[in-house]
Amino acid sequence: MSLNISRIKPVDANAAKACIARFDQVAKPVGSLGKLEALLARIAAVAGSAEVDIARKAVVVFCADNGVVRRGVAQGGHEVTTAVAGMLGGWKASVSVMAQCCGADVFNLDIGMVDTVDGLRDCKLMAGTNDIAEGPAMSRTTAEKAMLIGMDLVKELKDKGYRLIATGEAGIGNTTTSGAVCSVLLNRSVREVTGRGAGLDDDGLCRKIAAIQQAIDINRPDPADPIGVLNQLGGLDIAALTGVFLGGALYRVPIVMDGFISGTAALISVRLCSDVSGYIVPSHESGEPGARFVMQELGFSPVLQAGMRLGEGTGAVALFPLLDMAIAVYRDAATFSDIRIDKYKRTV
Repeated sequence: MSLNISRIKPVDANAAKACIARFDQVAKPVGSLGKLEALLARIAAVAGSAEVDIARKAVVVFCADNGVVRRGVAQGGHEVTTAVAGMLGGWKASVSVMAQCCGADVFNLDIGMVDTVDGLRDCKLMAGTNDIAEGPAMSRTTAEKAMLIGMDLVKELKDKGYRLIATGEAGIGNTTTSGAVCSVLLNRSVREVTGRGAGLDDDGLCRKIAAIQQAIDINRPDPADPIGVLNQLGGLDIAALTGVFLGGALYRVPIVMDGFISGTAALISVRLCSDVSGYIVPSHESGEPGARFVMQELGFSPVLQAGMRLGEGTGAVALFPLLDMAIAVYRDAATFSDIRIDKYKRTV
């Protein structure tokens, strides 16, 4: 199965420089929009042009269940995923409402749920993964199929005119699978990267840490083999999102990274191809403890520090209005030439 990773090329650094140079013409202190200017420059580098266009934005939400949930690592079972997916399918989930507010379209997919829910695209590869504390979550072939689904979705959306894609997911237990993957890839202790998810008590957190440690001990994943780590310890949502990040790099579409789960997928994609990093737009830093380590490893600095940990792509979508306002300034604000004064000089 070919993922075409070898076709991925670096972003256009000259386009990023041209974007910043154009921002410097706007009648304001140089660099005064801070990280928003840097993010627009990243988007320009992906497009290969200083003419930034993200008018059509999409959010992709992959729904999947995780077999490790049976070990009490979350407050509920697969019925929670089913309930959230039902809200997504009925356009009543948090991300659905937020996306509607900022003119973005949401695409919801069942990549591996136990149940089947109306309103989701059926891409089901398994009815939930296997219990990672007993063996691999899925086969390597299944992981690669999920990745290809994510990559193909990016191409489909680009062909439909979307120019910015946010990553989202829904699936009970996916902070457990993310914690397992990150512990291995970041060479950090399970305790360091593991949080309370949707609100575990102390006993639940202990069960979660123990389950992740057992999964690592049994599967003995090789950190030098990111897909192996993914199929042994990850989830189908993480696998599909890994494909989205790879697809963004392959088809030159900027991908907005949400929180811990999509950050884990971003980390896998960058380990597979370092050039993917330039196609990723960071949004916020999740309240999950492992998210900070992922950000550090990827060399990103979050724009939003809101303590969000909802998932579904909500943190990524929260960045959309800020990007739209930055582009409005970039395109429409008065320039130093308009007001006939010398432009400010960049000193750093």
